[in-house]
Amino acid sequence: MNIEQIYTGCLAQGAYYIESDGEVAIIDPLREVTPYLKRAKNDKAKIKYIFETHFHADFVSGHVTLSKETGAPIIFGPTANPSFDAIIAKDGQEFKLGKVTFKVLHTPGHTMESTTYLLKDEKGKDHAIFSGDTLFLGDVGRPDLAQKAADMTQEQLAGTLFDSLRTKIMPLSDDVIVYPAHGAGSACGKNMMKETVDTLGNQKKMNYALRADMTKEEFVKEVTDGLLPPPKYFPLNVKMNKEGYEDIEMVLDRGTKGLSPEEFELIANESEALVLDVRHQDEFVKGHIPRSIFIGLNGDFAPWVGALIADTKQPLLLVIPEGMEEEAVTRLSRVGFDASIGYLKGGIEAWKAAGKEIDEITSISAEEAKKMIDGNAIKVFDVRKKGEFKSEHVLDAESTPLSELNKHLAEYPEKEDFLVHCAGGYRSVIASSILKSRGIHNLIDVKGGFGALKQEGVRTTDYVCPTTL
Repeated sequence: MNIEQIYTGCLAQGAYYIESDGEVAIIDPLREVTPYLKRAKNDKAKIKYIFETHFHADFVSGHVTLSKETGAPIIFGPTANPSFDAIIAKDGQEFKLGKVTFKVLHTPGHTMESTTYLLKDEKGKDHAIFSGDTLFLGDVGRPDLAQKAADMTQEQLAGTLFDSLRTKIMPLSDDVIVYPAHGAGSACGKNMMKETVDTLGNQKKMNYALRADMTKEEFVKEVTDGLLPPPKYFPLNVKMNKEGYEDIEMVLDRGTKGLSPEEFELIANESEALVLDVRHQDEFVKGHIPRSIFIGLNGDFAPWVGALIADTKQPLLLVIPEGMEEEAVTRLSRVGFDASIGYLKGGIEAWKAAGKEIDEITSISAEEAKKMIDGNAIKVFDVRKKGEFKSEHVLDAESTPLSELNKHLAEYPEKEDFLVHCAGGYRSVIASSILKSRGIHNLIDVKGGFGALKQEGVRTTDYVCPTTL
């Protein structure tokens, strides 16, 4: 038996490749399925099953395409109702894979179809669970994402999750390995550990949601406390995972079409396409197409695209580093953004050579920013998350989180300059690009963000450990 976790950092997502005696199961595959096909071919193995733990909200799974390519059935847990052919397994149903067995454990609560797959080894001993979004390391799945579909309150779903954990998962042996669908950084939970694999025994000790003496009322309160609103693209991804989607090869063919500066400008002017620049923030600052939005491939690209653009059907024109065209379109497709209609051939240099208009962002060092702050000559706006801001921030700074930027537009000065910063410089450039697209140009980005400001000795509030907030 071979188990491989295929982890994608941008989405903090774990897919799984399990092989036994020439047969393979894939659990929660990403949308681009070629790596799974190649791996099975190299192993001289056949993909027999595609297990889905639930209808994912934060990414588009590759289940539909993988089933089409291999003929392997898609398996969901009880109560799932996809629009395509699939096996809707019963609670306790077993599936043989080579010399091992998968047992279906229906664990509703994150969503009502949420299912954990228990892997038994050749001797029938419980070996591992693939827990999807039911159980994370250090946390459990948020119970508010299926609220409308299930016609239940988040408190009722949390109560259902409590029962699932205590009747299906906690009775399992402490040496059972836990393979979750997500790790730290995912919006599907609140406080996940950075590790991506653990034993159930350690989780019973470390995970607040698995406390043996915890009442259902305490569980519901703790699990629902402090939940941030889910990104707006989540329901759209659920719809795609439930109803199917366009083949990724067609998405790639359309999105990787090179456009001359003249063609690019014409389409941008005559359509409602959004110009999305995915280069490094330092390059964007130096020169970019006016009113374009920056979200760099080097950061949490896909989640920020989903959170800030929201509409997965929004046509996109791309400015991409040379040679990264396919990667950019692929990573957009992972979160359901399939409407890329081409990229600027030759990049920003071709745009400049064609005599097209260029815009820039004023960006200064933390040392320069400190002089302005110390002289009380400028306002400071912090675009980090609320929790980061509460933990520690520049004295008298205002909190305008990137994810809620549109709500704060009226708070920015109309004429006088102001500083914008995040933690390290990535999110502040995203924020600056959005503000400039809204006609707010009197901003100054701080290179290196809060980390650089603190190192320069800028006065800050007393530090508070984020876990206590």
